[in-house]
Amino acid sequence: MKRERTPNQYKDSCKITVYSFLGIMMLMLFMLASTFAQAQQDNKFKKSVKKTVKYSTFYGAINGGNSLSDVDVFSVTNGLQTATVKTPFDYSMSFGVRKIARLGYENRANVFYDGTEKSYSDAATVGKVKGFEFLLEGELARQQGISFINQHHFLRYVANNWIAKVEYLQDGFADIQYFEASERYRHRVGNKLSFNIGAVQRLAEPYGYDPLEEWMLSNGNLHYTDLAIQEGYNIEFDGTGEVAYYNPAGSLVAENTQIWEGVVIPQVLSNYTEKKRDALDLTIQHSVVVGFDFYHFEKKWWLHSWGNLMPYHYDDGNEFSYHKYNDGQWLDYSGGLIFGYNFNKSLGVFLEGKYNKYWNRNWHDFSVGMNYVIF
Repeated sequence: MKRERTPNQYKDSCKITVYSFLGIMMLMLFMLASTFAQAQQDNKFKKSVKKTVKYSTFYGAINGGNSLSDVDVFSVTNGLQTATVKTPFDYSMSFGVRKIARLGYENRANVFYDGTEKSYSDAATVGKVKGFEFLLEGELARQQGISFINQHHFLRYVANNWIAKVEYLQDGFADIQYFEASERYRHRVGNKLSFNIGAVQRLAEPYGYDPLEEWMLSNGNLHYTDLAIQEGYNIEFDGTGEVAYYNPAGSLVAENTQIWEGVVIPQVLSNYTEKKRDALDLTIQHSVVVGFDFYHFEKKWWLHSWGNLMPYHYDDGNEFSYHKYNDGQWLDYSGGLIFGYNFNKSLGVFLEGKYNKYWNRNWHDFSVGMNYVIF
């Protein structure tokens, strides 16, 4: 079950967003300064700025629709009673600006951007063209009654022999959020394949931290009753075998062990872990990265693939470093594949997807299918 975002988590989200935009603005200022210095020599500053933002698209949209149908819940505890569980409608409010050159296989079929487009190639390390590209995209959404925030921002500069990129990602549905900056040396092998190596810095919450670890008993069970009492819950016995459980506000929440363990305790544990995580500062992780990018396109078939591997991570001795929870080094990686093949003018197949594994988080998207056109 996905965790609901608490006010403190939204505060952390805002904090990391500020950090990300600061990094993005620093890179943008650096790039604009370089452009300005070169433009001043040629007396063409206005033309250089126009070239930087040329072909960029600003967009905003609201999309919505019905969610799960209402569910009737029946009870016979005090006679037949019926309650209806209603799920509010789904919606998404998206906005952004992008300047990313479309690759040969990308078909811009829609007249307008509406925020629902899914472009797997946005995750690639290298784009179609050299130079400066950017994406600033945010979405406030509700799906099946759960509200979450999605954000993806990046600035990327690709040269013949080097790559610089700053990126911020928040995927509310996958429960992952981080800021990343990378600087890489790029080695090209022909016109289609390139390899890269460099350094990555990531700022995120201390993934891997388990607030319940200190409450684990030697037999592997959890001392949940003591934890609940520490959190303000109270247990009263009347001497006849009956028991009553009260929350910190003094309200009765359970009158038997089954309800206490099956309903109340899970919520106690959820609230406790949220509180402990919210109290921690963000951590920075320095890593080595190696990667590749391959792109081939022709009308009959195309292949675009990329991958990134982080095999080494610097251990700064932080109490909440992921090294502590993983007992040493680990592998983080991401990659994507976009493939299409037209057997003839009627039949074609495609396979698209991307996969990410950072710390103890995994998230992915994929699409596979075929098209047959009757002439």
